[in-house]
Amino acid sequence: QVIPGHEARSVEALCWAAGDRLFGAGLGGGITEYDLARLCAARPVDGCGGPIWSMAANGSGKGPPVGLGLTPALLQIGCEDGSVKLFQVVPGGIQFERNLDRRKGRILCLSWHPAGTHIAAGSVDALRVFDVCSGQTVQRIMVNYHVQKVKRECVVWSIAFLSSGTVVTSDSFGRVQFWDWERGTLLESHTVSTSAVLSLAVSEKEDSIVVGTSTGATYQFQLLPVKMGSLEKRWVRTKPFQHHTHDVRAVAHSSTALISGGLDAQLVIRPLMEKMQKKGYDAALRKFTFPHRRLVSCARKARLLLFQFSQHLELWRLGSTNETGKDGEVLPLCRMPEHLVQLKSKGPEHIYCSCVSPCGSWVSYSTASRFHLYRVQYKGDGVSIKKVPKVPKLLLPAYQLQFSSDSGSLFVASARGSVHVLQLLEPGGCKHLHTFRPPSGSPEAVYLLASSADGHWLAAVGGDWAIHIYNLKCFKHHCVVPMYGCAVTALAIHPVTNNLVIAYSDQQLFEFSIPEKQYTAWSRMVQNCGLHKVWLERDSPITHITFNPKNPSHILLHDTYMFCVLDKSLPLPDNSALLMNQSTLKQLPETARQRQLHAFKICKKFQPLLFADLLDENCLVMVERPIMDIKTQLPPPIQQKKFGT
Repeated sequence: QVIPGHEARSVEALCWAAGDRLFGAGLGGGITEYDLARLCAARPVDGCGGPIWSMAANGSGKGPPVGLGLTPALLQIGCEDGSVKLFQVVPGGIQFERNLDRRKGRILCLSWHPAGTHIAAGSVDALRVFDVCSGQTVQRIMVNYHVQKVKRECVVWSIAFLSSGTVVTSDSFGRVQFWDWERGTLLESHTVSTSAVLSLAVSEKEDSIVVGTSTGATYQFQLLPVKMGSLEKRWVRTKPFQHHTHDVRAVAHSSTALISGGLDAQLVIRPLMEKMQKKGYDAALRKFTFPHRRLVSCARKARLLLFQFSQHLELWRLGSTNETGKDGEVLPLCRMPEHLVQLKSKGPEHIYCSCVSPCGSWVSYSTASRFHLYRVQYKGDGVSIKKVPKVPKLLLPAYQLQFSSDSGSLFVASARGSVHVLQLLEPGGCKHLHTFRPPSGSPEAVYLLASSADGHWLAAVGGDWAIHIYNLKCFKHHCVVPMYGCAVTALAIHPVTNNLVIAYSDQQLFEFSIPEKQYTAWSRMVQNCGLHKVWLERDSPITHITFNPKNPSHILLHDTYMFCVLDKSLPLPDNSALLMNQSTLKQLPETARQRQLHAFKICKKFQPLLFADLLDENCLVMVERPIMDIKTQLPPPIQQKKFGT
C-alpha cells in the first residue's frame, strides 16, 4: 500500500499510537494522522513549536497511573524551539495536553520509558530526562563531556530508553553510548564509525540493538555474558552490514530481522539467521528499491506509454524498426521514440494513479482530492489534449484506474471497496453507469483491478485481500475467489478462457475459472505438486501479468529482476531441476536442453524491470529503470579510506 506524498508535507518522524493508528510529523510543523483504510492523510494539527524533528508514543497506549485509572495513549513531539509537547490520542484525532519543561536547543530525538513514567530527549550536546507527571527535567547529561578538546558540537541523533533505566544514544561523533540516567554517568561507550551514527532501534526483549551510520553501514549490538555462565552482561558489537551507499536514516528491529532504509532509496530487510528455523522466503535478504505498484501504463493499439511521476505525467510514442536480426542484436530505428505530451498536476498533491486507454485517446489520473479525465487527439504529427469537463463526482481519491479493452469504459477503484464504472462518450465526455460495492461491506480501499477482453468481467482486490468478481453486463456481484492468507501483488484475466491468474506475495500462483467459480485443474495440479523452491525464495513480488492471445497456454509475468514465460503445456520443474536464465540454457548442448525442458522460461537480461507488456504477437515492450541513473542524482557518499588506496 502507498500513501502518496504532498509537496508541503515532509515526513521527519513516524510512529504508531493507541495500537494501530499511524501518525507522522515534519518540518511543516504539523502532526498528521494517516487513514490506513482510505490510504490518505487527515488534516494536520499544528504543533505550535515550529518544525517538528521527532515524535514518539507511549508503548502500551497507556500512560502513568493517575488516581485509580490510567491516562489514555499519549503522543509526544520534539520541536525546533526546544519544547517537548504531549498530545492525547482521542477518537478521531489528537488533543493538546501540555508542555514539558522547555530549554534552549531543538529536540532531535525522543523515547519513552517502557513504564510510561519518564521521557528521554536528545538535542545538541546534551540529553535530558523528563518526569511525565510533573513535566520537569529530572536529569541533564552533557554527552560531549568525555571527549578531550572538543571543538565541534555533538548532535544526539537517536535515543532509546530501556526498562532497566539505561538510556542509549547515538551521536554525530560516531558513538553508541549507554547512560545511567539516575546518576548521570556513562556506563559504556562504543565508537562504531568515523562519521555520524544517525539511527537506532531496540529489540522487544531489549537484548539486541541495531544502529545505522552516515557511511551506509549498519551494526548490531547484543547483550552477552562477560564469560560462560556469568550473570554479568555487556553490550558487544557483533555484526556489521554494508547494504547501503549513503546515510541510513531509519532502522527497525523485528523479532527475526534488522530493517534499514536511507538516502539511497533502498529498504533492506536483513534476516537474523540464528532466529530462522528453515531456509525460505523469510530467510532471504530482501532489498526494495521500487514501489510495488504500476507507474507505467501502455496503449497497445496506439503503441504509446504513459509514465507517472509525483506531479506530472509523460506520454511517449514508441520507436519502430523495419530491420530483423539475430537474438541479442540492437536494431536501428526508422522512427525514434517521441515525447508527445507532458501533463502537469496543479497544486501540491502527488498523483495517486494514472492510466492511458488502449487506443491512446483517453488519459486519466487522480490526486487525493481531484479526478481528471483528458481526451487526446492526434492530427498528423501534432497532438492536442483537452480536459473533459463536468466529470462525475466520485468517492475520492481513486486508487487504481483501468480502461476496458475497447476503450469504451473506465473503471475507477475507490474507497470502502467500491468500483465506479464510467462510460466514455464521443467526442469528449463521460457519464456514470454504476458503482460496484462488495457484499461484505469492506472498509478497505481497492488497490488492484483487472477487466476481461470481452468486456464481461471485472476483478477487484481490496486491502482485506478479498478478490471480488463483478459481471459488467448485468452490473451484479458474481462471486468471491476463496481467501488466501497473503496479499495479491498482480492479477489478470485471460482473453480467451476468462480464467483469472493471481500472483500472491509469497510467490504462489493460482488460476481461477470465473464462469465456473472454481480453481482450474492446472491450478490444483500446481498446488498439489508445489512450485520450485528457487521460485518461492525469490525476494521480489510479481508486479504484472499479461497473455499472448495467439498462444493461450502462455502466461507472461515479471518482477523487478526477471521476465518469465510460463508455459502451462509443459511439466512443472521439480526441486532437482535448474531454474536457469534462458541465455545460460542456450549455451548447453541440445540433449542437455531437452532434459531441462519445463514450464518456466526465465529471462534476466532486463533489470531493474518496472514494466513489461505484449504490444502484439511479435512485439514486447520492456521498461527498465537503471539503479545508476538514480544514484547519479544523489549527493556523493562519504569518502572512506580503503585498503591499498
